[in-house]
Amino acid sequence: MTKVLIMSDSHGLREEITMIKTRHQVDYLIHCGDSELEPDAVELEGFYTVAGNCDFDQRYANEQIIKIDPFTFYVTHGHLLGVKTDLTKLSMRAKEAGADVICFGHTHLAGTLQKEQQIYINPGSIRLPRRREEKTYVVMEWEKTDDIKIHFYALDGSEVPDLCKQVTL
Repeated sequence: MTKVLIMSDSHGLREEITMIKTRHQVDYLIHCGDSELEPDAVELEGFYTVAGNCDFDQRYANEQIIKIDPFTFYVTHGHLLGVKTDLTKLSMRAKEAGADVICFGHTHLAGTLQKEQQIYINPGSIRLPRRREEKTYVVMEWEKTDDIKIHFYALDGSEVPDLCKQVTL
């Protein structure tokens, strides 16, 4: 079983990032931007990271393309692709990158969308969620591409059932 932890928009939190990453045994860690930490901060050790609109350190990339067998993940914050308006630019860039799984933040709105042969995941925010009380992050897991589970968790570690999904690629 492969497991990927995905978070975003932690806006300066340190202890919470460490708590979340030690809570789950996962194979990969992704932060979709606006950590507001230095790229080499101990809390972000092991994470694939990208720059958010509140991350000013030039060492952050604006996007990452990560191969996690059998999927290609496209990771970005989303502010440069207008995700607060719609997902058109994000979708076009993800297709150019050959992505199966698109991870982004910026809106602080937790959710998953499957469109054609792509999965869009916004883990929400572990600091400032919008349109819901829970401060959220995601653990995506799979053994086979026809049984992908996307678990949303609240900051306290409890699962958020209405956000969780099972999808197929």
